[in-house]
Amino acid sequence: MQIKLTESRLPFASLLLIAPFFLWGTAMVAMKGVIPHTTPLFMAGVRLVPAGILVLAAGAIMRKPQPQSWQAWLWISIFALVDGALFQGFLAEGLVRTSAGLGSVMIDSQPIAVALLSCWLFGESIGLWGWLGLFIGIVGIGLIGLPDEWFLGTASSVNLTFASLFESGEWLMLLAALSMAVGTVIIRYVSRYADPVVATGWHMILGGLPLFALSSAVESQQWGNIDLSGWMALGYSTIFGSAIAYGLFFYFASSGNLTSLSSLTFLTPVFALLFGNLLLGEVLSPLQWTGVSLTLISIYLINQREVLGIGGKISAVAEELETTTVPVSLSIEDSEP
Repeated sequence: MQIKLTESRLPFASLLLIAPFFLWGTAMVAMKGVIPHTTPLFMAGVRLVPAGILVLAAGAIMRKPQPQSWQAWLWISIFALVDGALFQGFLAEGLVRTSAGLGSVMIDSQPIAVALLSCWLFGESIGLWGWLGLFIGIVGIGLIGLPDEWFLGTASSVNLTFASLFESGEWLMLLAALSMAVGTVIIRYVSRYADPVVATGWHMILGGLPLFALSSAVESQQWGNIDLSGWMALGYSTIFGSAIAYGLFFYFASSGNLTSLSSLTFLTPVFALLFGNLLLGEVLSPLQWTGVSLTLISIYLINQREVLGIGGKISAVAEELETTTVPVSLSIEDSEP
């Protein structure tokens, strides 16, 4: 893994690397209680614009430079459209129309797209262990989020037509996953012209404003039914689930290995399920616990794929040296003094 945690200048770097996915998972739990009392586009805007202001304030405190060139603003605008407006819009609309389990499976499948794009654009190596880890991760989140009946063979029917996906919203979650994957790759180009922390803040503001505008045009009663606990949940999702989580994620994504970092997205449904169990009384089935275990195994394989690959090569070379007979010729010549 190219993200050198031990060499990072940030304290507790390992915890910071996992923090975005912990915060995203818990933010999903927080939003579940707010969705019935608000509208999706308004909720998406609240998650972006205030969070972007907080990120820019943090950047100003850290004396990060503001974007200067037209290339910087162009890439930030593209970043805002894809990872801001499209991702959060699809995610919010999908949360209204889909079950939490299947929606989580589809949105957290984006490491596959990130791995392919990073391999194609940046030449990042995936390798055998990396592909194996990605496959195990997909199986893991499938066990976590898909109905147990599908795996036990007790489901009466499975309807996965395009019409059913459109009605239930799973396709929106898939579009959200693809938007986030493309956004994760775009940050590499953004960071060439602008500071990644400042760019993250501006992309939230520029991406959230169209969502507010669209909400005002097509939605009503956006905040009238939200009580104190609902505003607290939105505040948590905004401050921790957006400002802090995205700031950390795109800070690491701007310089680290995108495949390794994106693989940690598999942790998001794990945290969502665990805290859903603690706070909402949701119970995990044995298949879901199996999925949690496979997800953790997949993250280990992906992040240690280079070490495992090197270790395998070293073992092969050592075995070859042990089994190879090297001819040695000794010549002793007696000479008279």
